[in-house]
Amino acid sequence: MIVIDERGSILSFSTAAEKMFGYREAEVVGENVSALMPSPDRERHDSYLERYLRTGERKIIGIGRLTTARHRDGNTFPIDLHIGEARMGDERVFTGFIRDLTERQQAELRLHDLQSELAHVSRVTAMGTLATSIAHELNQPLTAIANYVETAEELLEKPDEETLAIVREALRECAAQSVRAGQIVRRLRDFISRGETERRVESLTRVVNEASALAMIGAGEHGIEMQVKLDPSAEQVLMDRIQVQQVILNLVRNAIEAMVESPVRRIRISARAVDGGQVEVMIEDSGPGLPAKVAASLFQPFVSTKSAGMGLGLSICHTIVHGHGGRIWADSSMLGGTAFHFTLLDASEIADD
Repeated sequence: MIVIDERGSILSFSTAAEKMFGYREAEVVGENVSALMPSPDRERHDSYLERYLRTGERKIIGIGRLTTARHRDGNTFPIDLHIGEARMGDERVFTGFIRDLTERQQAELRLHDLQSELAHVSRVTAMGTLATSIAHELNQPLTAIANYVETAEELLEKPDEETLAIVREALRECAAQSVRAGQIVRRLRDFISRGETERRVESLTRVVNEASALAMIGAGEHGIEMQVKLDPSAEQVLMDRIQVQQVILNLVRNAIEAMVESPVRRIRISARAVDGGQVEVMIEDSGPGLPAKVAASLFQPFVSTKSAGMGLGLSICHTIVHGHGGRIWADSSMLGGTAFHFTLLDASEIADD
């Protein structure tokens, strides 16, 4: 816990803060709290504070966010920061409650590596099974089509009315078998897209915080500034928590990778209630934006902006969101990069009942 005044000067520095940052309280009391922040927050902090005092617009106070802090030795570490506001006589003070996420992120990183390996094995197995099923199901109609075409070709060498009638019948059979092949593909696609999910009323705040924290693992060296701003009216959502977290995880990681070369690296996650009984979640970045050549087919399988990507991440997001009765799309972000939007069913009335 750290207490500062309106000018950003440190008034109180708890024992836990001493251990976390490597400073004794006597060394930092009276100093500007920005000394505990890495760039660019260190240079911008006073302007953030001044803007809040002037406008009353809350960017962090009472909201909380995942960010990074700076140790005495210069190293940065991930933290969960919540700031409260109070009055001490005529003076306004701000109290920061800080939780070091280093150990948690290291554990989650190990877990994430394991999950990635398992997910890769699962994908390979699933794709192998699917490929075998498709090959087996399609083999018969495709073989029939090939036989009919070969027969028709031989008959057309000496065409007469009788042989032409047989050719016409063979072509009709080819068309019928082609329709059958299409039905097989559609049946397999429907089977995959209608996978069973367990949906219940969940806290969107919890889902977003957990997914964004997992996505930020290993991103500390990139200097990402993360802002989460969720409308309280959009708190209760009907969803499969694990699947929606996968969507958020994919979109945030894509944003992080898109900003590697950007001078400013900001991600903003927001949510609001919209018409039609839905909640709209938006994930924005300050990256270079989407290449025009992939924007139109962004959510199709095997379309990727990454040189080594398989192009399945956004396709999976599309399938999950549509399976939840929502939609997903992308456009330009006010931050300068890309904004991904997706909708879920608002469950506030269900929760009230």
